[in-house]
Amino acid sequence: MGMKQARTPKFAEHAFDIMTLGSATRDMFLMSKEFERRSDPNAPDGFDACFPMGAKIPVEELEFQTGGGATNAAVTLARFGLKTACVTRVGNDLGGHEILTELKQEKIDASAVQIDPKEHSAYSVILLAGSGSRAILVHRGAAEHLNVKHIPWDKLCSRWLYLTSLGGDPKALRIVFDEAKRLLMHIAWNPGNSELDLGFKRLLPWLMQTDALILNREEAAHLADLPPRDLLRILNQLGPIPRQCLVLTDGAHGAYVHLRGSTWQAPALKGKISNTTGAGDAFGSAFVAALIKFGDAITGLKAATLNAYGVVTHMGAKAGILKAFPSKAAMAKVKVHPYIA
Repeated sequence: MGMKQARTPKFAEHAFDIMTLGSATRDMFLMSKEFERRSDPNAPDGFDACFPMGAKIPVEELEFQTGGGATNAAVTLARFGLKTACVTRVGNDLGGHEILTELKQEKIDASAVQIDPKEHSAYSVILLAGSGSRAILVHRGAAEHLNVKHIPWDKLCSRWLYLTSLGGDPKALRIVFDEAKRLLMHIAWNPGNSELDLGFKRLLPWLMQTDALILNREEAAHLADLPPRDLLRILNQLGPIPRQCLVLTDGAHGAYVHLRGSTWQAPALKGKISNTTGAGDAFGSAFVAALIKFGDAITGLKAATLNAYGVVTHMGAKAGILKAFPSKAAMAKVKVHPYIA
């Protein structure tokens, strides 16, 4: 279904179709069957992965990749045919050089990536228990010091901004949204928990400036101050706020898009789950790519479902990202229907 663009761009020509803004990390994935699963109702996935201190634990799979919301999203957007710039901050170290090299290999503009002279590049260790669920140990490093004042906004001048987490810094958020407004950029926003912790009232002016708001079910419930089980109320409460649509992912239950008072659902594809890290980035960025290219939410749900499926069935946040925008035949496998509670 078609969707009208909310605003007319200020400039006749844009340097980029979209720029991504957020973190870049070096990721190490460790998968071990020896991580003991213990039920825990307070854990995000419902259980803890435990191991004895002092023991040597065999690791069946070990994988090194780059990650972070800004780079993960940028790879999808570039592969899907959009001229893409990535803005993040890395250290002057091996991890930072690998991140920059990968961006250039993917034909992503990295000219505005900031190099921190003191901090190491962000690093994550992802512990996988063999079921796809994971725990992540994070050193935020240079990514935590991204300086939005030093971004060459006029030079980048993109039609869209794909914004991920900025560590919950309200001053940085204010600058980013002010610059986007000045340049008449459309905004897709996938806020992190640190942003959501600022609270609905404080975030509301920025949410109303957002064209596509992308959340998972638990994040949406947190923002709406409702229990996650109350999906219909969450959709109805948050759905009208963004300029164009609310996108809500729900793991094995698929995903939803709410626009103009209607909600559409795409079920998740069946397959063996290897890892869920990066699935949200893959889904959100693929949806936005379709929105930019076709202005169509149904096409967005289909492309996003296929891209997220590729990621969760491979080890790492980027290994399963599709090489190009999916074909009509591939998208026909995703059945989108109106959501009825």
